[in-house]
Parts: sequence; C-alpha cells; structure tokens
Amino acid sequence: MDQGTLLKNIADNIRLLRTKYRISQEQLAEKIQMSNQQISSIENELSEPKISTLVKISEVFGVTVNDLIYEQK
Repeated sequence: MDQGTLLKNIADNIRLLRTKYRISQEQLAEKIQMSNQQISSIENELSEPKISTLVKISEVFGVTVNDLIYEQK
C-alpha cells in the first residue's frame, strides 16, 4: 500500500466513524487531547498521524488500528 492510499484510507475511516457516532472534529480532538486542527489535517490527508494517535482514535470508537488503516469493504 502506498503512502497516498494509506493516508486516504485513514482519513476516510476516521471521517466515517465520526459521522456514524455523530462526533465532531472538536469532540474527537478533546477526547484524545489534540487540537481540532490536527484532526482536520489528518482527515484532509495533510499530515500522517502517529501510531499513538491512531491507537487513541481506535479506542474512542472501539475499533482496531487496522480498521482505521485498511479500506472498508
């Protein structure tokens, strides 16, 4: 999987989960102690999240890090 695909999958999956659970970028940022600008940057594929960030996000939504990385079928 190339870098562009990886970032797109992560961005899409976080956005889908936020929408499903009706959580704003601001609310997610607060839950994982980040700024909403950082969440926006991840969702817009402008920055690559750290593994520790993916772990925190996966814990918020009750999914695995793999669920955030791989394209949902």
